[in-house]
Amino acid sequence: MTACHEHKQNTIHAAILALQELSEVFQRRREALARQAGITVEEWRVLDKIEGDDFMPSLFARERSRSRAAVSKIIRQLIDKGIITASVSSEDGRFRNYHLTPRGKAAMERLRLARQKAIADVWGTFNAHELEAFTRFSRELCSRLESLEVSQQGKSLEPTTRTMKQAR
Repeated sequence: MTACHEHKQNTIHAAILALQELSEVFQRRREALARQAGITVEEWRVLDKIEGDDFMPSLFARERSRSRAAVSKIIRQLIDKGIITASVSSEDGRFRNYHLTPRGKAAMERLRLARQKAIADVWGTFNAHELEAFTRFSRELCSRLESLEVSQQGKSLEPTTRTMKQAR
């Protein structure tokens, strides 16, 4: 392996590690914000959808690759905390309408304010060129990862009998 190739491999691994660290920091930050508002990250996701109207638990479960039972549990927790209410739809009795209570609206407002402050404190310190470069790089990385995912759908990492025989 040439020194140039080895340097590039080390740089790639450092970039992957940095991305993993960034992802973990974002997750911890989101968890801390949710905790400060007295909710979990999953409850926050549900509240975001309820705020946007037309919340359907089954659709939410499908979008998030969660079971309906798991989403129902989150909804019950939010109702028990007094953050949302549920009522039978006047248009179709099979459906429920979900609404934030005053307590839920206050929690979401606290989250919004804390998030805006964090964005200003962290992201606001970068200049426009740095942010544009980061955005371009992030979108390109996402595109490449999604293309890889699509090209590998249905492929297994498990060795087949044929590849195992070839390796012998």
